[in-house]
Amino acid sequence: MEIPLLKDILIILGPTIFVLFICHRLRVPTVVGFLLTGIIVGPYGIGLIGAIHEVEIFAEIGVVLLLFTIGIEFSLERLLQIRKSVLLGGSLQVFLTFWATFLISKQFGRAFGESVFIGFLVSLSSTAIVLKLLQERAEIDSPHGNTTLGILIFQDIIVVPMILITPLLTGATGHISESLLVLLAKGICIILFVIVSAKWIVPYILYQIARTRNHEIFLLSVVVMCFGVAWMTSWAGLSLALGAFLAGLIISESEYSHEALGNILPFRDVFTCFFFISIGMLLDVGFLFQRPVLIALSVLCVLVLKSIIAGSVAITLGFPLRTGILVGLALGQIGEFSFILSRAGVEHGLLAGNIYQVFLAVSILSMAATPFIMTLAPRLADVALRLPFPKKLISGLAPVNKMGVSERKDHLIVIGFGVTGRHLAQAARMMGITYVIVEMNPETVRAEKSKGEPIYYGDATQKAILQHASIQNARIVVVAINDPTATRRITEIVRRLSPKVHLIVRSRFLQEMMPLHELGADEVIPEEFETAVEIFTRVLAKYLIPKDEIEEFVAVVRSDGYKMLRNISREAASFSDLKLQLPDVEISSLRIGVQSSIAGKSLSQIELRKRYGITVLAIRRDSKILSNPDGDAQLFANDILFVLGPPEKIAVVTGLFRNPV
Repeated sequence: MEIPLLKDILIILGPTIFVLFICHRLRVPTVVGFLLTGIIVGPYGIGLIGAIHEVEIFAEIGVVLLLFTIGIEFSLERLLQIRKSVLLGGSLQVFLTFWATFLISKQFGRAFGESVFIGFLVSLSSTAIVLKLLQERAEIDSPHGNTTLGILIFQDIIVVPMILITPLLTGATGHISESLLVLLAKGICIILFVIVSAKWIVPYILYQIARTRNHEIFLLSVVVMCFGVAWMTSWAGLSLALGAFLAGLIISESEYSHEALGNILPFRDVFTCFFFISIGMLLDVGFLFQRPVLIALSVLCVLVLKSIIAGSVAITLGFPLRTGILVGLALGQIGEFSFILSRAGVEHGLLAGNIYQVFLAVSILSMAATPFIMTLAPRLADVALRLPFPKKLISGLAPVNKMGVSERKDHLIVIGFGVTGRHLAQAARMMGITYVIVEMNPETVRAEKSKGEPIYYGDATQKAILQHASIQNARIVVVAINDPTATRRITEIVRRLSPKVHLIVRSRFLQEMMPLHELGADEVIPEEFETAVEIFTRVLAKYLIPKDEIEEFVAVVRSDGYKMLRNISREAASFSDLKLQLPDVEISSLRIGVQSSIAGKSLSQIELRKRYGITVLAIRRDSKILSNPDGDAQLFANDILFVLGPPEKIAVVTGLFRNPV
């Protein structure tokens, strides 16, 4: 028996592979390839697809899974951190875009209700496309990524009141005030449910499921949570996508978030492609060729208008000009929720005649242009920064204290206060190293400043910021941000300002190493391989491989660009003769506490060898090493003893070295 839907799926996925292959060879983004596939196989192309409604259902599942995975990688804490972008940034962007579009529509003679509705449509951007591109470019944790996400979250929420208001634009009344109150009550209940679930319910459930060690039960549980919360928000009158994002937030608070993410990713990628293909199916190519000038000018006006407004909002929030440009260019398109809203407009006669087709053409073409615009955005931002803008605009409008570190010398500069930056600052503080932090998020700066951190607000891609951090007198600069393009620019500027400073740059991927070295980085630490280096270093140390041989091995791995790890073979080159010796003996280092009972005594007095079977190989005092000490060697607080013995014996004597509790 023939199944029509199965045939349509085959018709969709088959050409998609071919189109994506061509796009890959031409270096065209995959999103554009999906849209082209939809145009080709859709009803306005060669008309191969019959079950369009079923494809749209798959598309909605794709959006749900996309927002779910983004929620898992996010957290409630981070959502609170960007609340300013969500509430203030989102409301400003939507209102200003709506108002500008409304005025323009009125100038072209459109009726009041129609102008309002067009303003609604244009004010929304594409959550699916923008967040997918930010994920692919590893920029969702960057300042412009967080700000963009915050604005998109607000748009997903505000689309619901827009749908409720739409009937009023044609004169229908109904019980709109009652509907809004009910919606508000449901929204509050959902927020409380999310908080309680994230803190107590979901961690307990996932713990019980994980104890079964059954992969199928875990996968099904995650899927049920995703679609269950999405359905709940849909029932409450909110969007499915918003519910999926909240479901991801709930799971992100548990220790099982990474396992859940790994299980969902393959499904997300498959269903997301249906979403983009279904969008392409809506475009009437014939109508596009009938009015190319009108549609081209409309697309250009929408992109320019929305980019300027969204960028201005980001700058108003206190971010530098570069971040504002990146945010603005990312939000220039019309979004997928506008399609949902447009159906209500068609039903109530607000998009009559050719207006609906113009809207579809402008929306789809602006979506297709987004990957190219976001790729060019960093270069456009760099060009804009060369123009004579006010310094306050370039560096950001956030009211923060001026950097007062010009008198510091031989200090450490940490650029970026994410996980890496926080750990590095903590280590520097513990070791008494003078350091300065440069961070672009004004809220983070204000919060950490109140805790006493030497952190200052600024965009490190600007020379003035680095000069205020006294880069000429610094010993080391560490770049630890999540924006690859900004990382390259900062590397270039740091090397130009201070040829002598030691520059360490963190990157996510191995292929970023060579460009960063060419720009002047002394060391590039790729996360994906440095983890492997650390693991095998500790393994070899536990097998008592001589330290100099381990260091030589690590040096070779790093010096050849980690090729040894990328091209793993059973023959380990010149290191295949490493011997594993003394499996029952361990060498450890023990520090003598200030109030330890052995401080002030000699080795002969504590009788480590006689009483415990432990041999002292060396004593480190400050920067000096006393090798093979005799029994008369005196021990002092903060001395470090290197001892040899069975692991269980060393564990027994460890208590002697500690301060009494």
